[in-house]
Amino acid sequence: MDPSSQGTSQSVSQSIIQLQDITRVYKMGDVEVRALQGVSLRIDSGDFVAVMGTSGSGKSTLMNVLGCLDKPTTGTYTLAGQEVSRLDRNELAEIRNKTLGFVFQSFNLLPRTSALENVELPLVYGGVPRRERKARAAEALTRVGLGKRMDHHPSQLSGGQQQRVAIARALVGRPRVLLADEPTGNLDSRTSLEVMSLLQELSRSGITTVLVTHEPDIAQHVSRVIVVKDGKVRSDTRQTPVPAVVPPEGADA
Repeated sequence: MDPSSQGTSQSVSQSIIQLQDITRVYKMGDVEVRALQGVSLRIDSGDFVAVMGTSGSGKSTLMNVLGCLDKPTTGTYTLAGQEVSRLDRNELAEIRNKTLGFVFQSFNLLPRTSALENVELPLVYGGVPRRERKARAAEALTRVGLGKRMDHHPSQLSGGQQQRVAIARALVGRPRVLLADEPTGNLDSRTSLEVMSLLQELSRSGITTVLVTHEPDIAQHVSRVIVVKDGKVRSDTRQTPVPAVVPPEGADA
């Protein structure tokens, strides 16, 4: 076998996300908006990726496609070995629940519900038995450093702790890919470092992590930066991530 073809085969087998010539066109009356224009991309298992771009660049549409929340107009999307571009709504929901975890800027926690109950929610919808889902929720909260805050409601937690609950909720389904939309957007600099330190740790454990961010300071903590402009990938750069070191309490972040 040609060594170059063998290397290609091995790279493809490692990829958990593959986009090939993806377009997404929206019709607004008589006007066509080309949000994505021929995007081809491969993300390997364990990659820690930041997607950057200005408002209207197409990065949010790209994340929606990656999250199986939107279907491409043309092109193919292979997720964890399954071609998902043409799946119906129920099939997309199934692969989302099985493969993906989502973290949002606004936390999206239920205010009158404990951290443990918030983390349990995806398993409730998935029909997981009560005892198992409580055990898995407790495991996820412990993993993000909130093992002693399980009974606390969101109002009793800091912003960083609330985001950790949200990350635990994303992890409870044991996803292979974590998608985070501006996960530090509502946090101060020190708390942002706490969240990025946690995401670095999750990436090192083998969870593929893709986040959207506007902040270059946040992007320095990932291993790969993809810049989207006018619906196209304009640059795709690998880098040595800066460790997200959290300063002591009272120090300037």
